[in-house]
Amino acid sequence: MKSQILRTIRDNLQSKMDHGEKISYFIPSLWLGTSLKEPLRRVKVNPCQFFVQKIDEILNFSLSSNEADYLKGEEWSRKAVVYNLFARHTTAFDHSQKGHLESARSATGFRDTGTFLKTIALLPYIKSLGVNTLHLLPITTIGEDGRKGNLGSPYAIRNPFKLDENLSEPFLGMRVEDEFCGLVEAAHHLGMKVVVEFVFRTASKDSDWVKEHPGWFYWIKEFVEDRPQGSMDESKYGSPIFKQEDLIQILEKVNNGNLNQSPPPSLIHRGLFTNPPSSERIVKENGKWIGELEDGSRVKIPGAFADWPPDDPQPPWGDVTYLKLFSHPDFNYIAYNTIRMYDSDLAQKPNRNSSLWDNIIQIIPYYQKEFKIDGVMIDMGHALPYSLLKKMKEQARQIDPDFVFWEENFHLSYESKKQGYNAAIGYIWADQRHPYKLKDLFYRFERETFPLPFFGTAESHNTPRSSARAGGIGYSRYSWAINNFLPVIPFIHSGFELGEERPVNTGLDFTKEEIEKISSETLPLFNLAELNWLNPNQLCEWIKKIAEIRKKYEDLILDYHHQTLRVIPCDVWDIFAFERKSSDRDVLIVANSNMERDFFIHLRLHTNRKDVKDLISEDTFVLADHSIPLHLKPGEVKIFRLK
Repeated sequence: MKSQILRTIRDNLQSKMDHGEKISYFIPSLWLGTSLKEPLRRVKVNPCQFFVQKIDEILNFSLSSNEADYLKGEEWSRKAVVYNLFARHTTAFDHSQKGHLESARSATGFRDTGTFLKTIALLPYIKSLGVNTLHLLPITTIGEDGRKGNLGSPYAIRNPFKLDENLSEPFLGMRVEDEFCGLVEAAHHLGMKVVVEFVFRTASKDSDWVKEHPGWFYWIKEFVEDRPQGSMDESKYGSPIFKQEDLIQILEKVNNGNLNQSPPPSLIHRGLFTNPPSSERIVKENGKWIGELEDGSRVKIPGAFADWPPDDPQPPWGDVTYLKLFSHPDFNYIAYNTIRMYDSDLAQKPNRNSSLWDNIIQIIPYYQKEFKIDGVMIDMGHALPYSLLKKMKEQARQIDPDFVFWEENFHLSYESKKQGYNAAIGYIWADQRHPYKLKDLFYRFERETFPLPFFGTAESHNTPRSSARAGGIGYSRYSWAINNFLPVIPFIHSGFELGEERPVNTGLDFTKEEIEKISSETLPLFNLAELNWLNPNQLCEWIKKIAEIRKKYEDLILDYHHQTLRVIPCDVWDIFAFERKSSDRDVLIVANSNMERDFFIHLRLHTNRKDVKDLISEDTFVLADHSIPLHLKPGEVKIFRLK
């Protein structure tokens, strides 16, 4: 692979080596590749020397022919092992040891917050975990109107064609675009793919597009206030308030796939909305776009709200708004039937906001041509009009036939497969901690082949951290071992390997009490925060060990056909056992799902072997009458080779 931008970055740093000697710059020892047998600590380095050494390590890495060809073909997602990275957060660190992170550039020219350069340096560490694919949360410019926290949400995208300048290192004096090019180039040099997450149906309320294209947005009267949670005041803006009989009809029509003449929201809700102002009548006041109509009335961009169910009680979101994908005077409002369950009368070709569609369709090709990314994760892709999604995929795959589309969808359907998706988030994260649900999933794997591969993970940026669940780090070890031997895509949400307990966001699977205990001012999705890189109780070595075992049986594990998995009955409810088998290979996984109790069991196996070895502990177990005696500690997992 011809190295260009990456070497330019390296030479830039090399030329400033003497300057780097004068900078007090600390990093976690894990970033150096330090053996975990040594205590984790802060290490003072010359930042220029550190980054040059890491880039040299990447440039000198030699891919074998097998590695170079491994992630090829349109279904390479099935072979992926993913590291989910929120660039601003994952590589954030108090480099000058002030005792807190700074959001602004420091006097040294290096940022405390995460950057593309630091992510480049982290790639060898990430690869050592057995990872071959990076999944980046949105990396584009962030809006300021209604900004959450001190940094804002990466999902409040001000301009999808512009990268967040805060992800660059001012010390380099280079364009943020060049630094991202360097990251993708470095990943490719290590045989890793890069998948970037995008949001295509919302924008920040102060989007760069508003003044030039006011018709791409919904507008409401300026004096209209947001409706607080619990209020039923329809004169205030929020999710439409429907009568009970309308709700019943809406749910019935949606469930039957009948989106014709969907019940609209009330006249009061519809009356809050106006026509868009002309471009020349739009100005920014105190960071907010304000428009003036011909009659002199002032209008503003409304916030988005949860689109389903239609009576969701959440108050409007302050930082994002919905894009107006279809335009028709009878549907000039935000509701379930204009932003997700598109009414059949609205979703007609003449009503498409064609210039907006054309712009959206060009986003992915821009990132393919400029940065050579390998795929996208589409936030709420199932809520986009299929005709728009189809055009997006056609454009992307004309450039790269192997380009992948991942879906932020917890439901696994053949419809998603037909629409051209290669993978989905799925629902293991929700079922993993419930033994009866996980057991049901095993039986489903046994009897059917899923339409799409999905992520094997106990956590995401929207859920509680697995190490904060019952069982702590033991639960994380248990879940990772199981997920690596199911026909799924192993997925590490950054910080999982460190035993991190602080969630990034509280979007899914939190109780009301848990949310109340977590200050929104500490959530990394919106605020300055660093991972617990110095946590002595982490599981990096465990992840590496499981990766080594998985690699030996990869051909078997990557066979997604349901006949390769068989559940082994066990008299103890808390114990799971399943085989991954083919005509010539057979691996048995046994796990204790109870995070508090030990169990002594005898598991009957269909094998003629006299003994079997646990591939994790390397202990040998003697069989008696085809039965293996096992003592399983809380959360313990054993992996046996039977054939």
